[in-house]
Amino acid sequence: MVEEKEVAAETPSAPAPETEVPKADSEKTTLAPPPADEKHEEPKALAVVEKAPEPEPKKTSSGSHNRDVALAEVEKEKKLSFIRAWEDSEKTKAENKQVPKPSLKKLSAIVAWENSKKAALEAKLKKIEEQLENKKAENAEKMKNKAASVHKEAEEKKAMVEAKRGEELLKAEEMAAKYRATGQTPKKAIGCF
Repeated sequence: MVEEKEVAAETPSAPAPETEVPKADSEKTTLAPPPADEKHEEPKALAVVEKAPEPEPKKTSSGSHNRDVALAEVEKEKKLSFIRAWEDSEKTKAENKQVPKPSLKKLSAIVAWENSKKAALEAKLKKIEEQLENKKAENAEKMKNKAASVHKEAEEKKAMVEAKRGEELLKAEEMAAKYRATGQTPKKAIGCF
């Protein structure tokens, strides 16, 4: 009660700009919507709160009436702030609440299953990569062998050409020696003579 008197002493006798002063024919109070420039971080559930009808203040004088309205508004704001504080407290409790053991076991089982599947996939991937590396090495070896066999075959063909040429040179020298020994002229004439 002392706090209410101190708050009433601090509040001006004029009504707050957010409220509408009750008129003689209407006893309802309305609140203005919150300013549009305020940003809310997360949406909050709205609850319908039914107000208990407030007892009509006695109409003794206009100054007393304004004071009663201001006190009622302060009391209303106080209740709303307590409700908001309780709501925040309950939300915090719900967020910080520990997970029950059965749920924790299920979560750990799911994580273990996920890890085992990931490990199996990684092992399969490594096996495939290893097989590809082996195939690559085998193919590289085959290509080297083919290159070596082509080189060997080329060397053999070169040797055959060189041998044939050497035989032809040797045959020509032998025929020249034979023609010299016998004194005969070759049957084939050289084209330039």
